Amino acid sequence: MSRKKRILVVDDERDLVELISMNLVRQGFDVLSAHDGKIGLEMARKHLPDMLLLDLMMPGLSGQDVATRLKGDPQTAAIPIIMLTARGDETDIIVGLSLGADDYVTKPFNMRVLMARVNAVIRRKSNAESPPQLVSAGPMLIDQSRHEVTIGGKPINVTPTEFKLLMALAAARGRVLSRDQLTARIMGSEVYVTDRAIDVHVTAVRKKLGDFQWMVHTVRGVGYRLLETREEDGGS
Repeated sequence: MSRKKRILVVDDERDLVELISMNLVRQGFDVLSAHDGKIGLEMARKHLPDMLLLDLMMPGLSGQDVATRLKGDPQTAAIPIIMLTARGDETDIIVGLSLGADDYVTKPFNMRVLMARVNAVIRRKSNAESPPQLVSAGPMLIDQSRHEVTIGGKPINVTPTEFKLLMALAAARGRVLSRDQLTARIMGSEVYVTDRAIDVHVTAVRKKLGDFQWMVHTVRGVGYRLLETREEDGGS
């Protein structure tokens, strides 16, 4: 079961925070709240929410300051922000968006409209985080939705473990993966298997690749990597 999306609401109007939080909970979100910018900033850094609803005008540390600091920190820069403000002139909207806000809602607002905006931003973030369904590496194409692998335009029959092995190597984009790394990505870090087990799967995959077995390249004493062109093969 996937965890609920977590939203942090930061606004100095306590009644409004309570109302927004109640509606977000009804929408199925996990909600955190803060009533000033300093605490909101600390909570965002500690809990890394999936979204921030942030009032622009607050005493002390303003929403503008909070957004600037979050977007300037690599750990929190990707958190989507919807700005909330009673000021709706064009200059404020431009300032909010230039700080990296994903949307801008002017008070007073219709709660159903706000919920629609929240869901739209969450949906865009989820889509952006979804892994690509088609992964290509040289002559190999991996279709995650169909669990199929084609090489040189021809399908090959692989087991679920062999599929995960090829996906892990393809996702590494030419980087070498050790046997331990491959084991963790294929079988999970809690499973103990010997190095020999990975070697057996690699041998089986190579046999199925036929004329393209050079793609799964051994880096002696280290592990394996996936080559996209034959020219990269050093003969190992």
